[in-house]
Amino acid sequence: MADDSSKTTTGTAAAPGAPADSDKKLQQVVDRLLARAPAISEGTVHPKGRPGPLRYEARVEFLPVTAQGFEGASGDAQAAVMVTSYRRQGSRSPDRPVCFAFNGGPGSASIWLHLGALGPKRVVVPDDGSAARAPFQVVDNPLTWFDHFDLVFIDPPHTGWSVCASEAARKRMLGVDGDVEALGEVMRTWLTRHQRWGSPVYLAGESYGTTRGAALADALQSAGLALSGLVLISCAMDLQTLIFDPANELPFALFLPALANVSQYHGLLKGPLAESPAAARAAAEAFVADDYLAALHAGQRLDPRRRAAVASRIAELTGLPQTLVEDHNLRIDDHSYFVEALRSRGRVVGRLDARATAPMGATRKRDMVFDPGIEGIAPAYTAAAMGYYGQTLGLPIEQRYEVLNHAAHKAWNWNRGEAQGNAYACTTPDLARAMRRNDHLRVFVASGRYDLGTPYSASDWSLAHLDVPADVAARITHHYYDAGHMMYTRSEDLSKLKSDLATWLQ
Repeated sequence: MADDSSKTTTGTAAAPGAPADSDKKLQQVVDRLLARAPAISEGTVHPKGRPGPLRYEARVEFLPVTAQGFEGASGDAQAAVMVTSYRRQGSRSPDRPVCFAFNGGPGSASIWLHLGALGPKRVVVPDDGSAARAPFQVVDNPLTWFDHFDLVFIDPPHTGWSVCASEAARKRMLGVDGDVEALGEVMRTWLTRHQRWGSPVYLAGESYGTTRGAALADALQSAGLALSGLVLISCAMDLQTLIFDPANELPFALFLPALANVSQYHGLLKGPLAESPAAARAAAEAFVADDYLAALHAGQRLDPRRRAAVASRIAELTGLPQTLVEDHNLRIDDHSYFVEALRSRGRVVGRLDARATAPMGATRKRDMVFDPGIEGIAPAYTAAAMGYYGQTLGLPIEQRYEVLNHAAHKAWNWNRGEAQGNAYACTTPDLARAMRRNDHLRVFVASGRYDLGTPYSASDWSLAHLDVPADVAARITHHYYDAGHMMYTRSEDLSKLKSDLATWLQ
């Protein structure tokens, strides 16, 4: 899942005089976690369509990050990273495919993919994006991906119970490149420890997990590990397509088809636009291509009559008042839409799942103090995960489990390489290079139509601008679902996601 995205910031170190003492304590925590015996249990799952159940070993362990690129003595553990794996028992083969999975944020643990779609268990939440009600349940998941792969879920440093051994290591891993180095090292260690270098390897990432997944595809290739496949759920590979900044016109154009889709869902459109989500999307996509991009490019040079026509069409496509569109200079950003679209009803529209809404305050201020699209499910996933780890998987750690580490998100360094200052993180060049280097790498992309964090239309743009020839681009498959960022929370889409994946693997 994604947190509120920000284009750039830098990590923070401890205050002068503090690092030595705090680093000692951090190192002790890392050493204790790495010395902890794995929590091992067994279970069975009966995937839909199979003649019988599959037995698995579930293992929760802490693996070291010891890459020499990190500060500290060579070979010293710079972090302890929690990994939860499910390995097939019985007829297990050393060359059975392995899928490493992680979520995004940055700053999110992996419980969303783990207990939402891929794992042998899942959390039960309402299909329509409304808030789940306690008691929260973890049930068998017949739509698990376990019949296709052994599954390995990684909680990156600073998420879950994963910890860095020093402030310097923490700062290094709170960034695009350091994060990729750390996760690559964790995967190398897991494959070595469990003797799985002969297995086809897949990656599955969600939201910022697609940012790191695209970069990892190329980094692993350089390390001698050629991926067989990459699954990108709710793409965020080009931050420039998602951040509404001055002089960055891309998001205004790329969000509009998704906004039209959401407005149709909430009954804000009229005439032919109201007939179906597909009609609203098609009209908005055509308007963007034929008129809107040129209008944005023109800026103040736009003819007044043309400006009025563009404002009128944006109002028709979004259901917003034309005067509001004109007041916003033809540029409706995400925040404005969230607080204005349903203002007449006193509701705020969700970001990660725009089907979800929540009541405004009595004063109806133009502030979005929380996202209805995540508030409805976050408590369910958190409580269910804590019970599952403690009672089923045998890991009753009392320290706080960082489901969403907002401090890590705020401290994230979005720059790549030696770059300094402001930058939009972009890993599509990494993915394009990885696909050109590896003839067998195929990519599966999943987008939710009601995701206003990483809209489907922005993902379309990123994929269309990969620096690859047509025959390489043909190895990319893009599927769409009628829910939000975590489309698998809707039962019908969970089933479709599994079916689409199975077809892709064939």
